[in-house]
Amino acid sequence: MLHLPSVHFNFGNHFGGKNRLVTVQQQVASYFTYAADEEVKQAKLRQAALCQVYEDFTEMSISTTLASRICLVGEVGKDAETLQAAESFGLPIVTSETGLDILGEAEWRTFYVLDDFEGASFEAIHKQKECILGPPALKYAAEMKQTLGQNSRPIYNYAMRGVVTCFTGIRKKDELTKLVNLIHSMGGCIKKDLNTKTTHLICNHSGGEKYQYAKTFRLTVVRPAWVYAAWSDRNSLEFDATQETFTKTHRLKAFEGQKICFFGFPPEEHQHMVDVLLENGGVCAELEDPECSHVVVDEHTTVSKPEPKNNHTHILKSDWFWYTIQNGYANEMDYLFGDYLDSITNTPNTDRRDSLPISFNKRKRKRFSQRIQLEGTPLGSGKRRSSVSDAGLLSVSNSFFDCTTSPDKLEVDKLHHAEPEASDATPAKKSMRFNHFMDFFTTESNYVGILDTILNLFKNKLEELAETNDPLLNKSEIKTIFGNFLPIHEVHQSMLEHLRKLHANWREDCLIGDIIIQHRDELIKAYPPYVNFFEQMKEQLLYCDREYPRFHAFLKINQTKPECGRQSLQDLMIRPVQRLPSISLLLNDILKHTNGSNADHGRLEEALKAIKQVTLHINEDKRRTESRMAIFDIFNDIDGCPPHLVSSNRSFISKCEVNELSDSLSGRGDSLVVYLFSDSMELCKRRSRGFNTAKSPSTAKTHKHLKLISLNTIRLVIDISDSPRAFGLLQRGEKEKLYTFTISDEETDKHVYVKKLCNQIAAHTCRTDADKLLISRTSQELEVDISDVNVSTLSKAFKLAAKTRLKVGRAFSFNKTPNKLKRAVSTMMTSPFGSTNSLTPASQLAQMRLASCTNINEVDDEDCASMRSSSPSTQSEMLVVPPLSVQPTRKNKAVVGRI
Repeated sequence: MLHLPSVHFNFGNHFGGKNRLVTVQQQVASYFTYAADEEVKQAKLRQAALCQVYEDFTEMSISTTLASRICLVGEVGKDAETLQAAESFGLPIVTSETGLDILGEAEWRTFYVLDDFEGASFEAIHKQKECILGPPALKYAAEMKQTLGQNSRPIYNYAMRGVVTCFTGIRKKDELTKLVNLIHSMGGCIKKDLNTKTTHLICNHSGGEKYQYAKTFRLTVVRPAWVYAAWSDRNSLEFDATQETFTKTHRLKAFEGQKICFFGFPPEEHQHMVDVLLENGGVCAELEDPECSHVVVDEHTTVSKPEPKNNHTHILKSDWFWYTIQNGYANEMDYLFGDYLDSITNTPNTDRRDSLPISFNKRKRKRFSQRIQLEGTPLGSGKRRSSVSDAGLLSVSNSFFDCTTSPDKLEVDKLHHAEPEASDATPAKKSMRFNHFMDFFTTESNYVGILDTILNLFKNKLEELAETNDPLLNKSEIKTIFGNFLPIHEVHQSMLEHLRKLHANWREDCLIGDIIIQHRDELIKAYPPYVNFFEQMKEQLLYCDREYPRFHAFLKINQTKPECGRQSLQDLMIRPVQRLPSISLLLNDILKHTNGSNADHGRLEEALKAIKQVTLHINEDKRRTESRMAIFDIFNDIDGCPPHLVSSNRSFISKCEVNELSDSLSGRGDSLVVYLFSDSMELCKRRSRGFNTAKSPSTAKTHKHLKLISLNTIRLVIDISDSPRAFGLLQRGEKEKLYTFTISDEETDKHVYVKKLCNQIAAHTCRTDADKLLISRTSQELEVDISDVNVSTLSKAFKLAAKTRLKVGRAFSFNKTPNKLKRAVSTMMTSPFGSTNSLTPASQLAQMRLASCTNINEVDDEDCASMRSSSPSTQSEMLVVPPLSVQPTRKNKAVVGRI
């Protein structure tokens, strides 16, 4: 590198004119006078530099002497906003059709404002190195109160201000030149190489050194279409090309420009990987395709290296595919399938059982299948998302703890984090009690290994990523999945330590049962939350797996690791649900081989009771949790439901669909729902689509609140003996009320339901005589009509018409209504054919007509007189009498008194 001696020049005053020039010349001459011969070359270079400095200062001095002006070219001069922005700078403004007529005027420094950065005018002005602005750039400078500056490049807008771009993979020179000009026109900057100031990488396909650098340092990688799309919005003053909503659509996808072949995968997994490839911009190719860039191999089933047509094709393990999805880029050299085969060949047999391909040879394949059958893999490892087995598969009764699963056996030997070793105290001939203890010890070691895997491989890593700017899941989602996991891990770690101590100091009289008894309270606290919210956890996990491709890739990567034994996170998370029944079976085996005289015999029996207590507590807690959640659903489903129905002290018991026999609540025949809670009953009416929703079409709730009855106020439950489905409730108060119903739900047995109702009333009121709350009466004694309640559409129409008559009748006061209107309303529903007593409800409805259909003015005084003089029998025949099924049933007060 050439090092020149430093020379200081005094230019005198700023823009010093001739004095400055003389000073420069004098100092240059002085420098050459005293320079040695060997420094002549360096002196010439310095002279050239000094001349350039002189020219620059001369140009600056000249420019400061020129006056500035703004020229609005073409249609820009007719735009009011642009003209207003130009006036804000306080400079002279001229307009021109092309701008060429004032080009070359040396006494002016002109800022040309053009709305078209193409064409002859633009090229001519730009060739003269004049300052060219677009209308958005002028408006932006005016709004920000900035000076117009000395821009040597045309600036149309500032949509890419602060953007530093770099290109890779764009081979066409014309395309590259156009992209460069557009970026400069929008205020952006371009660098040849990537550095710490680079913000965007523009390329057509993934891969390469620059792409790897950009993905490593989280730079934005976009297609060239990003530049073109930004230029299409160049006239918008508010537009910013760096907005995430705009950039997101132009981001380069992980496999864009790549042709990938999948080799050796099961059909379902192969199709899934093809779908993921297409979603991420890649193209699926065959092995024989000469343009195939990558071959992704299932290393668990492939025993030899495939041979593609293209010698430059990368042959990789499946991990490369998923790491690329998760991180955006993965170096092919780290996932070469050939290196993987070499590592298997050079690995001792004892360390490579789980890394060998399944079809490595017949003997190993047979041994592998036998091991799978022996250890009982819970779910098929070849299926993509078979990781969450339904809880109902655990038992016929759909209970988590009624299953009869065998002890936990994980198919991967490396999960034995604490492999038991023979102790000096172990007898030469092991007893059956010791063998079953070893089963308990080994399965507990495996189980804690699974919990360690969940904690270290999944939970901790996800929480670490959540603290960064690029999380896979947010903290709320992580808490939903793993929030109830830690207490289970802690209690079983403690149990395993106690088992290790017993194993190290084994004696036949060791108290194995004490370990369970000592941890009973911790088990009761740890397991209920996990089991109760297991379904919600599973749904959240499946949702995240489905909606977040990077999280799905994270799960697939971990699934192939030896710690997971090719089981997914969903498979592992179900193990705590299965563990307690397994412990119960193991303790039973130990108890069978423990003598009655052994001190541990009683402790094992107590331990079994403790496990049963834990499972009962879990089931009861689950029932309470589901009951409380049901209350929220009920509250949200009932229009006008009292807010205090939702209470932590209240639990849901049962639901019964009924039809009302009386008219005390809604009306005879109406469909009601009775919700029984631990301390009250909620009575609500079912909204029908035909009539009820017509009154309030905007509501989305399917029921309407009628009455909330406290169980304290129910005096008696009445079994109406002459009906197989009718019952009643007698409520105490200032005036006792009787509510009668008939059960419409065919699956509900009346006798079972009323007994449940009596028992709940007795439990709430702290009574022991629940049987005395139930009495039997006939419908005649209660004066209740128990005939079939017609709930057909026709009957509902008839009832609606009858209710309309009653409402309209109450709306008018007969004492203040004129005679003609009074008569019209009183004969609102009449039949012109005389008596209707013998007609069916359908016929009655067909014969009805509103009296208001007749013009009231046509009713003269003679008609009124004749009507008044008619006999009572005739008047009674003129009135419509609704059938019994829709008549209000009026009970005598004496009926309630007799009850």
